[in-house]
Amino acid sequence: MSALSHRRLPLAFAALLAAFAVLFALPAPSWARTTAATGPQLAAAPNFKAPYPCGQNWTYSHHSAEVRRALDFVRADGGSTAGTPVLASAAGTATRMSEPNGAGNYIVIDHGGGWKTYYFHLASYSVPSGSSVAQGQQIGVTGSTGNSSGAHIHYEQLLNGVGQNIVINGVALPYPGSYYQNYLTSDNGCGGGGGKAFTTWGSGVNVRADARLNAPIVAQLAGPTNVMVVCQKQGDTVNAEGYTNNWWSKLRDQNGFISNIYINDPAAKLPGVPDC
Repeated sequence: MSALSHRRLPLAFAALLAAFAVLFALPAPSWARTTAATGPQLAAAPNFKAPYPCGQNWTYSHHSAEVRRALDFVRADGGSTAGTPVLASAAGTATRMSEPNGAGNYIVIDHGGGWKTYYFHLASYSVPSGSSVAQGQQIGVTGSTGNSSGAHIHYEQLLNGVGQNIVINGVALPYPGSYYQNYLTSDNGCGGGGGKAFTTWGSGVNVRADARLNAPIVAQLAGPTNVMVVCQKQGDTVNAEGYTNNWWSKLRDQNGFISNIYINDPAAKLPGVPDC
């Protein structure tokens, strides 16, 4: 073999290596590519708020026997836990559920993106099943139905069916083993939640936690007041000044209900206001 042939072998081998380099440098077909950018993305959590009314201070605890990462809330501000409104901690679609030997009366709110919240042991429901609810809207009344030893809100946040550590206003809550170690004051329903404007009449009008004459008083209107009504529902019949009405309005800023009798509108059921 000539010296020229010896020189051509390395050149040919180098060309072969270059061809392989080009081949393996080609991008994979689109169907074969898997990157972080095209993989499944976790939905961002809603800005969850406390599941009870604005300004109230509650304490909470976690029981190690719980199946999921729940927290149980009871009032710590001198008010009664039983009968206090339970509020949607974020907007979504509410579904009524019942488990007499376990969760009792409870509501599940689907917030989209795989996120849901659960509210157990309700004394009663405040919204129809399948209804759309706003953040801060009353969805039930705190009670002790089901497997419960006393009135409290059993509260859960789930992502794709898996219980998550509870986060309120972007802050992760601790998991104390008993009450009165940690506290949380609510800013849920403190304003900015929409509604339709009306004016009330009368003085000393009580705003109640629910559409019932024996529901706890949460505020009082000293005189005619401009209010924002977010929804209305039927409740106890009220008689005043020769009028009778069983429709009640949910007031946004007072976070409670008054009889529609005290709303300056001739209709028993207010026009343009959705049902709660």
